[in-house]
Amino acid sequence: MAKGIIIREAHFPGKAPIEAYGNGGFRFADMSHRGSLLVLPSGIHGWEPADPLALKASDFDRLFAEVGKVEILLVGMGKELRPLPAALRAAFKEAGISADPMSTGAAVRTYNVLLAEDRAVAAALIAVD
Repeated sequence: MAKGIIIREAHFPGKAPIEAYGNGGFRFADMSHRGSLLVLPSGIHGWEPADPLALKASDFDRLFAEVGKVEILLVGMGKELRPLPAALRAAFKEAGISADPMSTGAAVRTYNVLLAEDRAVAAALIAVD
């Protein structure tokens, strides 16, 4: 007997360059994802935050679980560069992660370059229209 639809958490188990962004989502590894992404050494995960002004440390729990594998975090803040909240900057500093906020487009491009260089990079990318 057929079972109903199973909804799983959005997750790609590997590293992949981001091929495109916009229209509220991203394309990578011949797939597309609607919404924001958290790109980590363990894989690419769907990510809930959509407001760069409301980011908090708990939004990055998955990143902090991989803290020894990440040196640089690129934070795509949407269409425009916005500063990270002070408490969030402090949490990254305490974890030994260099966090660089920038527009989502700049974060995607920089992530792809650092990934190609096999650097210890992660990205938190807020989707843009």
